[in-house]
Amino acid sequence: MDKTAEKSPERSKEFEELVLEHLDMLHAVALRLTRNKADAEDLTQNTLVKALRFHDKFKEGTYIKAWLLTILRNTFINEYRRKSRRPPVVELSGTESSEEKSPDPEVRIDMTHGTREDLMELLDDRVKKAIESLPEDFRGAVIMADLEDMSYKEIAERMACPLGTVMSRLYRGRKLLRDILQEYAEERRVVSHTQ
Repeated sequence: MDKTAEKSPERSKEFEELVLEHLDMLHAVALRLTRNKADAEDLTQNTLVKALRFHDKFKEGTYIKAWLLTILRNTFINEYRRKSRRPPVVELSGTESSEEKSPDPEVRIDMTHGTREDLMELLDDRVKKAIESLPEDFRGAVIMADLEDMSYKEIAERMACPLGTVMSRLYRGRKLLRDILQEYAEERRVVSHTQ
């Protein structure tokens, strides 16, 4: 083994201090990449962990700032790719509001005839069957809130019932869906077995 590759405890401590000197710079770059404070903190931490774990890969004379930025960039890209391969997660807790779920609340989707069926066709067969198995009133409320992105008021007008009834139907419909789809969610690792 090459003697320069062996790291003494003093060398590791020096390296750690050298890496930590660049912490603010790494966080600033992570913030620009993620545009989210919590994600930037996670990205910075993951970069530091990787840099310290693989300090033996750092060659003397290498510009450490460029080395750290390469780790940060690669970590960001790998995390982005991993997230883009994972299907979007929709949590049906029964307590969330159905308003302003679209990425831009100023942009409304015009629901035209046949759109509900088109939206249902986009769902996985098991999810589609689970929704279709709901009692009619619950199914309608869930579809209008979670697929058609309608407000409680709009749903109440469409179903000709009070707001409280809409909220109750949504709560109960979502709870039934959670129960029906629990195993499906565990298989897809959307939820753990303990939830």
